[in-house]
Amino acid sequence: MKAKNTFWIFIFIFLTSSLFILSCSKKTIKGEGEGTKPPTTTEDEAAARKKVQIKESDSGLKEKTLSEEEARRLREEEQRMRAASEKARFESEDVYFEFDQYILSDTAKQVLDKKAKWLKDFPNAKAQVEGHCDERGSAEYNLALGQKRADAVMQYLVSLGINANRLSTISYGKEKPLDPGHTEDAWSKNRRAHMVLK
Repeated sequence: MKAKNTFWIFIFIFLTSSLFILSCSKKTIKGEGEGTKPPTTTEDEAAARKKVQIKESDSGLKEKTLSEEEARRLREEEQRMRAASEKARFESEDVYFEFDQYILSDTAKQVLDKKAKWLKDFPNAKAQVEGHCDERGSAEYNLALGQKRADAVMQYLVSLGINANRLSTISYGKEKPLDPGHTEDAWSKNRRAHMVLK
């Protein structure tokens, strides 16, 4: 009798424990399923996320490339403008001569001193010296005089340290007057040496 009672107590405890364990596990399962998604993502969602990330990084790359391209264009434009400005500065001032002369005046030397400094600042630049005359005298005589004027300028620049290989000369005589007038004022403007960058 005592053994029977012990058996039924054991069965009762076993069943009670089992029911308790079952009820706890049901609550846990129910709690996980109530309106919430499991924390793991599907393969489709992962692939979609990856595509969005790739698109975002592509967009950033394009923006970066565009800004680098714009910066490069701006730098090139600035260099072009600076080169044009420097070219204009170098070519703007001429050397003038007295009638039938090719000797450099003090004023002419001051102009050439500035040109020599410019050429030293831009060691890759090359220049051509053009000799010009006024309309008086024959074409042949003025071609020879124009050449002497161009040579005088070149020799002075070489004496200031400019390599002769960077300089060349040409004479236009009276063929390319700066001022087409037939007055002393026009003639004084045409008796000159003009330098151009090559």
